[in-house]
Parts: sequence; structure tokens; C-alpha cells
Amino acid sequence: MSKNTDLGLLILRVGVSGLMLTHGLPKLLKLLQGNFEFADPIGLGSTISLILIVIAEVICPVLILVGIKTRIATIPPIIAMAVAAFMVHGADPIGTKEKALLYLVAFIAIGLMGAGKLSLDKK
Repeated sequence: MSKNTDLGLLILRVGVSGLMLTHGLPKLLKLLQGNFEFADPIGLGSTISLILIVIAEVICPVLILVGIKTRIATIPPIIAMAVAAFMVHGADPIGTKEKALLYLVAFIAIGLMGAGKLSLDKK
């Protein structure tokens, strides 16, 4: 890959993961405070759903941001954003599900391309 491609991947990883953390950190705080009320779109129970979304929106984005196990770390956010876009907001207009779709596309791209040279995976 070229230096520009590696820089582009770094910007994509840091930008998308950093923005995802703004959605995940409040859910992590909720979990740590013992409030397990959460949506249950795939029937696993609200507590399990909350734990899984914290993994997808906090733990995995941190790994992606720094570039550790990047390709594997994109799998939970991809699943979470697909569920958000197509199940939670499936009947909603495109403007409502657009954010989940944008995250979905970005995490798919990162998953396909990997972290690039400017990551801990390559150090």
C-alpha cells in the first residue's frame, strides 16, 4: 500500500472509531451503574444485548482505533450496525437509519482493508 493509503486508513480508523465511542461510552456507563435496561432486538435479553453493544461500540472501536486485531475487531460493530439499520430502524425512513448505515459501510471497508502500516498490528 502507498503512504497515502496507509494515512487514509489511519484517518478512517481513528475517525469512525472515535465517533462510535461517543455512542458506546454512555452505554458503558449505564452498564457500570447497574442499569441493564436496553432494547432486545434479536431476543437475547436486554442485559446480554447491552453487554454485546458495549463490546461492539466501545471495546472493538478502541482496538480498531489503535490498530490491534483490526479485521477481527470490525466484526461486532458490523453486526451491531446491521441490526441497528435493518432490524431496529428497518421500517424507518433512510434519514433515520443513515447513521447506522454509514458506520456499517465504514467498518466493512476497514475490515476488508485492514489497519494499514500505521497501526499496532504492523509494529
